[in-house]
Amino acid sequence: MEQVGVPTDRLRFLDLTLNAALERAVQAWPDRTFLRIDGSEVSFGQFASSVGRLGAGLAALGVSRGDRVCVFMKNSLACEHTWFATNHLGAIWAPINTDFRGTGLRSVIEIAQPKVLITDADLVSELANALPDGFEAPIIVHGESPDEGFRRLEDCYASEEARMETIGVHDSSALLFTSGTTGRSKAALLSHRYFVSQASIAVVDFGLREDDVLYCPFPLFHADATALTTVPALLLGCVAAIGRRFSASRFWSEVRETKATVFDFMGATLSILRKADPRPDDSRNGVRLAWGVPVPDWAPEFESRFGLQIIEVYGSVEANVPVVQRFDQPRIVGSCGRVIPEFELIAADDHDQEVPRGEVGELLVRPKIPYTTMTEYFGMPQATVTAGRNFWLHSGDLGRIDADGNVYFVGRKKEAIRRRGENISAFEVEEGILQHPEIVECAVIGVPSDLTEEDVKACVVLRPGASLTEREILEHCQRVLGRFQVPRYIEIMEALPKTPTGKLEKYRLQEEAFTPRTWDREANPPH
Repeated sequence: MEQVGVPTDRLRFLDLTLNAALERAVQAWPDRTFLRIDGSEVSFGQFASSVGRLGAGLAALGVSRGDRVCVFMKNSLACEHTWFATNHLGAIWAPINTDFRGTGLRSVIEIAQPKVLITDADLVSELANALPDGFEAPIIVHGESPDEGFRRLEDCYASEEARMETIGVHDSSALLFTSGTTGRSKAALLSHRYFVSQASIAVVDFGLREDDVLYCPFPLFHADATALTTVPALLLGCVAAIGRRFSASRFWSEVRETKATVFDFMGATLSILRKADPRPDDSRNGVRLAWGVPVPDWAPEFESRFGLQIIEVYGSVEANVPVVQRFDQPRIVGSCGRVIPEFELIAADDHDQEVPRGEVGELLVRPKIPYTTMTEYFGMPQATVTAGRNFWLHSGDLGRIDADGNVYFVGRKKEAIRRRGENISAFEVEEGILQHPEIVECAVIGVPSDLTEEDVKACVVLRPGASLTEREILEHCQRVLGRFQVPRYIEIMEALPKTPTGKLEKYRLQEEAFTPRTWDREANPPH
């Protein structure tokens, strides 16, 4: 393909779909290890065969081009199979955050309207409690289910492989669910080219190599484990090592066991690893590169201690990765990098006019290559139009760009809370808290944190005469919310601050985030 202003070496993979990339990998490296996952090694050839057989099983259940397959699964080889098997049929893979519960889980299922829903056995009960009324799609269970009425995923692998659908780079590969800013979670519809382009950025700007082992301990419902780990390995013929979950105590041992040379980080990952007691072999870990966000000012100390290089990026599910601090360029302290050739990016005022260099504005993104950003918010045309107004994708993030083109992330314009790598919708947390019959009003805000980007605080107003305690509110939150959504801080208030017209003034809550009445669950462990 040709593209004005984008160097040829950055375009070499962009005419591939994920289906074509897998076929190419099997032809080039059939016996080479593709995945290290679940304690085993899987070659490109073995993976493609399993994908084809599962594709045949899904086709027998009626899955075809354009259908959605919802997946409520933790990291596993089977979860990777569901993605590529779904795409094998020209269908759309829709992985759901396994911490979603109740209303939030039901909402994303309603958005996707899946033809088939696949879940891990230990998540069946949570799923069953959240299914929309009248839900009739087949439910497939991975592992041993206590309910014998479900079909087992292991029985869905046919003896013969399904025919792989011929599709275009513009066709949809996946729905990745984002956290809402002023409403429910949205489903970002992402093309095959989106995944391949993001992986290509990693290959070129991170300096990934054919002999690398890319380790990711984060979930497959995120872009980190999919677009930026699995797909780069597919393109380069290197190894993607997918961990079950991030564990500070197991991290470096898993790095060594998988022979990782590259890993990614998010949120408090680096802070947690840094706080571990130093060991004589800290630098003998095999890793040469770590990429992610945010990069703290003590990064040089971390690099020296662990013998690796850290690079930072800026991006989102909707916007791809338009800004990178390249591996072969010096770090500019405080900057997340520069705009790469495939994108345009400006800092703009409230009217989408570019502000002068050095001034803070909302970061707006525009791709130079079609289908490299989100195609749409699936089933939400108005939200799609709003996000893409004036031909710019609105990030909702505030930043500035200096005279040399270095981009600096400043904060979030939108009402979302970033905690330990997760975007949390304040609306969804409030919705869950308000399910308690003794709570009449609730406002959820992000507050400063020493360990992660932000922590969650819930400000609640009780019914007159109610005697609900903070501990009881916390226990309610733990029942109805995902683990990552549960507030750390709770404050019971007589009333929430409002304007004369009755609109909530959250900024006033944030100005006084830590009042003497603020209850901290970390300081009040259960007896």
